[in-house]
Amino acid sequence: MARHEPSAHHGLFHQSPAGQIGTILCLAGIGLVLLIASAGGAGQSGTKVMPPIDPQQVRDQDAMTWDDYRPIPGKNWADPGLKPERGFRLAVMAIDFPDQPFVITLPKGSDPFGNPQIDPIAREQVSQFYADFFVKPSAVNHGQTINGYWMEQSRGKFGITEVSVFGPYRMPKPLWYYGLNEYGQNDSTPDGSKPAGRMEQDCDAIWTAAVGKDIRKDFDAILRMYAGYDETGVWQEFGEMKFNSKDDIPAAWGNPNPDKPRWIPTRYVPWTSWLAGAQQWGLSSMRQGENSGTITHELGHFAFRLPDLNNNPYVTPYRRVAAGTWDMMDRGCFNGPGGPHKRWVVPPTQGAAMPAGLMVRNKLENKFIAETQVLRLNRDGLAKSGLAVAEVTARAVDPLPGTFAGIVVRLDGPEPADRTPPDDPAANPLSPGTPDYDSYTMEVVQRIGYDSFTSDNGVLIAKNKDSLRGRNGGPNSFNSYIWVIDAHPEDINVVDYVRPNGQKVMRTIADYRQLNDALFHAGLDSGSFCEWEDTPNRLHFYVIDLRKSKDGILSYALGVRSLDGAGPQQRGAALDARAGQKAAQPTAPVTFTLRNTGTAANTDPAIHPADANAFLKSDIYRLSVSVDGKGWKAQLLNGLAAVDFGGARQITVYVSAEAGSDPSAKVTLKAVSEGDPARSATATATVMK
Repeated sequence: MARHEPSAHHGLFHQSPAGQIGTILCLAGIGLVLLIASAGGAGQSGTKVMPPIDPQQVRDQDAMTWDDYRPIPGKNWADPGLKPERGFRLAVMAIDFPDQPFVITLPKGSDPFGNPQIDPIAREQVSQFYADFFVKPSAVNHGQTINGYWMEQSRGKFGITEVSVFGPYRMPKPLWYYGLNEYGQNDSTPDGSKPAGRMEQDCDAIWTAAVGKDIRKDFDAILRMYAGYDETGVWQEFGEMKFNSKDDIPAAWGNPNPDKPRWIPTRYVPWTSWLAGAQQWGLSSMRQGENSGTITHELGHFAFRLPDLNNNPYVTPYRRVAAGTWDMMDRGCFNGPGGPHKRWVVPPTQGAAMPAGLMVRNKLENKFIAETQVLRLNRDGLAKSGLAVAEVTARAVDPLPGTFAGIVVRLDGPEPADRTPPDDPAANPLSPGTPDYDSYTMEVVQRIGYDSFTSDNGVLIAKNKDSLRGRNGGPNSFNSYIWVIDAHPEDINVVDYVRPNGQKVMRTIADYRQLNDALFHAGLDSGSFCEWEDTPNRLHFYVIDLRKSKDGILSYALGVRSLDGAGPQQRGAALDARAGQKAAQPTAPVTFTLRNTGTAANTDPAIHPADANAFLKSDIYRLSVSVDGKGWKAQLLNGLAAVDFGGARQITVYVSAEAGSDPSAKVTLKAVSEGDPARSATATATVMK
């Protein structure tokens, strides 16, 4: 599902004057300005004839299949033979209920939810089946395991090294006795009894009695696999998506007591079917149903104390999601083939089967990447040192030589650290809420490894808090210690689902998939944007260029500068055009040489968290092109270029001439220093047929 670039007729954008590269979008209420290289904007002359260097190619979760998986070249982190630095001991204990056998033991496709998807497993083998499913690569799990996820994210620092299985055991009460204890469901039991609360007390007592002693402390975590479903994966699909209204729920999906309503309240909306709502909600205590693909997410809570980032996308006033599809501690835990509405499948090979990677903020928290693997900068330091440029490698792999895993810009200086003007989240659903962020990060996402089921390749920009906990204020607030900057904050305008009566239900503005098109891209005409400016916080971020390694690994040249100072360097630019260039049909390259005639200057290494001088030795230039000649067109593929002081690089403009055009034309390229916009250079090349 490709997104088209915004243009002036949308009414949200102001076309900038000729000779400038971008279009400016002001986000009302939050004081942020987005500068973009857009289709049809300055920097181009005529129709585009060459493809963009970094096209946005958004792929929706619903359309993904296992064919979307791309392995990391030369590495299989799910290999059980790999030993992590920190091992983790896991107990898998399975339980069923008098009214709910293990779904996986039933004939294929025979239960009301349409499961299981494979031939039945004998009850006595259930504990081992699920233990193997989650930690051993197989055809059933497509070679993907929770151990493989954590090994990939940690680069071998953390993994599951020991798994012990127990059970299955039969619980003393029916499933609904434990499942109807949440979100206002207590009055919906068939017999009028009050639910017991959490099931752990009963199941752990049975387990202890069966083993002969309490061995819970012998393990780092206990995965209590229970027969049936996590309500989180069925409440919508077998509620408002299956039935037009609560009055349309048939008896088979209703309360076994015909005198009671067939619907039941649930966490996010007023009703779902009783059968869906009677299931238990999976919890970070590692209590999980047979459809649960979010065990990896729960381990994030249990093993690393990472809190949730997710919002409530169904309640008004709507509040935009924090990190969405881009981090496993948000709704990125729902990534996988078929999208979030396939989380009811047993065994869980769809929906949440392939959670997103962790963002830089969380990887640093878990010590999965070293401080030396990120370029650390200070906001006030940039005003003194001048702009910084560095390469960042896709986060699914270790940084390529000479590159980083990310860039961190600390919002230092006088308080408040975050100078974003407060706004009203009740009126602005895109509000990040309380402006108490402490840093920016830039990182690169490539759809390989566990990031295969993210929605795009590109650059991810986010604001971050030092504290992992703290709600973002206003109505329907939630924890948001990471806040992704959305390159496309406008409504993605995609159908969520279709009701049985044919009514289309759109994804709310708070749906996590609104961030599917959030990534920034290099070059012109990408369908996304190559710049982000936070005026209140006095920072300007650039996506300058990209390259691929011989193994196909992406890295991007990224830049950041202060709006309050350009540093001690002397800025300068010179352009030369190669003479005697001819334009073949339909397009021909016209080459210019851009030179950085400025002078580097060493800065105090203490103004940034670590000595950044090696990354302060270049300038960023803004490029634009024009052509003088009837019937001639000229196209730049990139409106930005970074050149080291004293260095040079070739800039290519593609030209074409229509039938009947002038025999020659003049192509003029202009380069303006971002470090000092008063410094610019212009060169003209004459091209002939």
